[in-house]
Amino acid sequence: MNEGISDGIENTNYFVTTDRQETVLTLFETHTFEEMGYFLDLMAHMAEHGIPSAHPIADNDGHYLRMLNDRPAALVERLAGTSLDHPTDSQCATLGATLARMHLAGSSFGGRRANGRGHDWRMQTAGKLLAHVPPADTEHLRAEMDFQCANRFDNLPGGVIHADLFRDNALWSGDRLTGIIDFYYACDGAWLYDIAVAANDWCIEADGAFVDSRMRALVGAYHEVRHITAEENAAWPVVVRAAALRFWLSRLHDWHFPRPGEITHRKDPNPFRRILYVRQNRTDPLPLAG
Repeated sequence: MNEGISDGIENTNYFVTTDRQETVLTLFETHTFEEMGYFLDLMAHMAEHGIPSAHPIADNDGHYLRMLNDRPAALVERLAGTSLDHPTDSQCATLGATLARMHLAGSSFGGRRANGRGHDWRMQTAGKLLAHVPPADTEHLRAEMDFQCANRFDNLPGGVIHADLFRDNALWSGDRLTGIIDFYYACDGAWLYDIAVAANDWCIEADGAFVDSRMRALVGAYHEVRHITAEENAAWPVVVRAAALRFWLSRLHDWHFPRPGEITHRKDPNPFRRILYVRQNRTDPLPLAG
């Protein structure tokens, strides 16, 4: 039995149930066949190193990747659990510790991939969108471009990052994290950026401000597993703004330059507009103990 998954944005996903197992079939809409090897090998690596994630399913020749309907396609395990709308402090702590373990596990992964939504993409995309946003947003966008160009963070500690660890990319059964999914933005990058991406979704109020208790839980649990350096702590105001900018830009781009897709849909860019504005006006230091 096949069932479409309506949450897809970059890819088209189907639940596939057989008499042997439940799986997820993904048709990759934007990545090439050559690119996909990195993602699937990384997913296998993480699953084999104790990170709760979906292991790709190999065919009879041992390959994870196929072509289907002229697109790269793969089957992966369907994990139990559901995503969260309102994470608790305890769940944020679990996420933070798991993210740190994932970063450490990635240190032994041999693949390399540049961040396709890194600094250069952000600046190019912002320039492309300047003519499509209201004047007030143009001013903020130009100011953020100048700020990010003047405050690069290329040399922070890093390695493999998920780069898209939103609430809908983690599955839970109660307080147990059963799976981190959708590694299809994974790349090499600053580990602090991965923390910022997660914090900007898991630890916020509706107005974009951070919830202090959730931030302490996520960052504190991460810090216990992988020590956040003084250099990273000092860079936090820059990095957390870059993370907010990246998702505002990608959603704006999808809004103004949509791609055709069977069951994909665009996400509202305004939440990340608000988050970026809040970060521009105030960014507290990381809540590190000791």
